[in-house]
Amino acid sequence: MDPNTKTILFFALFSLYSSFSNISVAETPYTYDQNPENGPEGWSKLEHQWKICNHGKLQSPIDLTNARVSSAHDDAWKIHHKPAEAVIMSRGHDIMVSWKGDAGKMVIDHTEFKLVQCHWHSPSEHTVNGTRYDMELHMVHTSAQGQTAVIAVLYKIGRPNEFLTTLQNEIKTVGKEEKKLGIVDPRTIGFHKQKFYRYVGSLTAPPCTEGVIWTVVKKVNTVSMEQLAALRDAVDDGFERNSRPVQETNGRSVWLYETNV
Repeated sequence: MDPNTKTILFFALFSLYSSFSNISVAETPYTYDQNPENGPEGWSKLEHQWKICNHGKLQSPIDLTNARVSSAHDDAWKIHHKPAEAVIMSRGHDIMVSWKGDAGKMVIDHTEFKLVQCHWHSPSEHTVNGTRYDMELHMVHTSAQGQTAVIAVLYKIGRPNEFLTTLQNEIKTVGKEEKKLGIVDPRTIGFHKQKFYRYVGSLTAPPCTEGVIWTVVKKVNTVSMEQLAALRDAVDDGFERNSRPVQETNGRSVWLYETNV
């Protein structure tokens, strides 16, 4: 398919499913346990506005298997992250760093998405050819029109992660109230920008809103066992494993980009 035609079709689909304003993760209790009542299979029954969790056709995460991936080589994004004031807090089900100042943006097809926050899931939510990794970081961005775009970075056990090293003391003492971190540079997250998967999906926790542009970095980073344990210790009991099961693709297009960003 011609790259320009592909881009037009991609954003036509994106626009169709991105007319939403509520992108926050709900506070009503839910779990990641394989429990039909409040686990992932039962999320749609917990709140009326969560019905899409189990009935939507564009749900995330998915398995990024070679069989459904198409190659692309056009200019897919621009990234302009920068240091800004930030805070850290536990949302119970995960640990989140939120930027209070202007932490920069990424640009996808002339649409600007401002970096808002990042958080961690373990094990990873997305899988690659059926392989689930030890951890996944989500960098959540929003546009002025209320659209959401997320960069996902996968991790395996290995050398310590630089970004988590700078936060290690705060993670050990994190609570439900926001704790100031001072200036935090999101560029220290340090992911490879040249090869990545992209598809249209959803939030991976209730309300499971669809229309999210997912960019999953192909190169897998490393995290130490101690760092992973610290994140798991910091969440509420029962959320040490806070990953949603892989969802059906329902014929969605998944693109593997190779760029010169």
